[in-house]
Amino acid sequence: MPDTPKTLRIAMNGVTGRMGYRQHLVRSILALRDEGLTLADGSIVQIEPVLLGRNAEKLSQLAARHNVPDWSTDIDAVLADDTVDVYFDAQVTSRRAPAVRAAIAAGKHVYMEKPTAETLEEAIALAHLGAKSDLTIGVVHDKLYLPGLVKLRRLVDEGFFGRILSLRGEFGYWVFDGEHQTAQRPSWNYRSEDGGGITVDMFCHWNYVLEGILGRVESVTARTTTHLPERWDETGARYDATADDAAYGIFDIEGGIIAQINSSWTVRVHRDELVEFQVDGTHGSAVAGLRNCVIQPASASPKPVWNPDLPSGEPFREQWIPVPDNDDLENGFKLQWVEFLRDVVAGRPHRFDLLSAARGVQLAELGLRSSDEGRRLPVPEISL
Repeated sequence: MPDTPKTLRIAMNGVTGRMGYRQHLVRSILALRDEGLTLADGSIVQIEPVLLGRNAEKLSQLAARHNVPDWSTDIDAVLADDTVDVYFDAQVTSRRAPAVRAAIAAGKHVYMEKPTAETLEEAIALAHLGAKSDLTIGVVHDKLYLPGLVKLRRLVDEGFFGRILSLRGEFGYWVFDGEHQTAQRPSWNYRSEDGGGITVDMFCHWNYVLEGILGRVESVTARTTTHLPERWDETGARYDATADDAAYGIFDIEGGIIAQINSSWTVRVHRDELVEFQVDGTHGSAVAGLRNCVIQPASASPKPVWNPDLPSGEPFREQWIPVPDNDDLENGFKLQWVEFLRDVVAGRPHRFDLLSAARGVQLAELGLRSSDEGRRLPVPEISL
């Protein structure tokens, strides 16, 4: 194990964007700056962010607002700075791979958002590059750190479900088109030429969620579509939505498990959370969201009877049992940052690496192709 550093300086590229700012900068790195990174032996490493991006005005405003002394629009200069230990990337996908290659060449540990690249070929090339280095490289797999999914994984590990049969997932919400009310997501999300599309965005998540909860994805059948073909951008100008805003997928998981996940930015929410997963097994079922998880064991399952002539008197939602936290389950992004930075200090690999991210890019590519070709496609195993 290398000597424990007193300070880790982290260059953060893309923090002017919504996710990079809220989850990675404010709720993770600035929180760790205030607390310090506590290691297993109780020692504390100080955290210092360096803000990096293309817009000097936005960066200077962020730096002043959060008392961050160092910021820059010169990525080459920051990567050449020997005091910078880690490079983080939350830019748009098209800019990510070149910047990460430069960071690896400069000897920086790398932590990055996904997709890691625009194509599977490029994602695998990055994974090869990372594997040849002695650097710690990790990819954000935030949803596995959410309290609801932590509880769901715990149930799997404890054998609660018996033989797992299926998973059903619902994700999404209504994103306004921008004409009369401003959209909640940036306009590039709806232009395929800019790397937008819900399949590219979400199938990378679903791959690691399915792997992390159930097992390897063996095949995919998908139907993608653009339900709203026109939208209005941040300036109020109309534009053609060329990227898919909904994707309906069926995934075969090793062990005979079938998963079905609907992803949509054109759905109004009638569920408890913006994302929910139901897992059904021979011994019980569970429904998990961002924070909560409820279960219904076989021994406590009611016996509904279908009768369309009478109103249902079953209080279905009341028949489920909440799963307790039983642990300190804080912000999922921050929890993974802590794990990754501890790996950096220890000089060991991070469990969610560039190869795991490449499998997410692969699933997104195959999902789009499945929709175009109208058929089920196998998901080949990839390795380095």
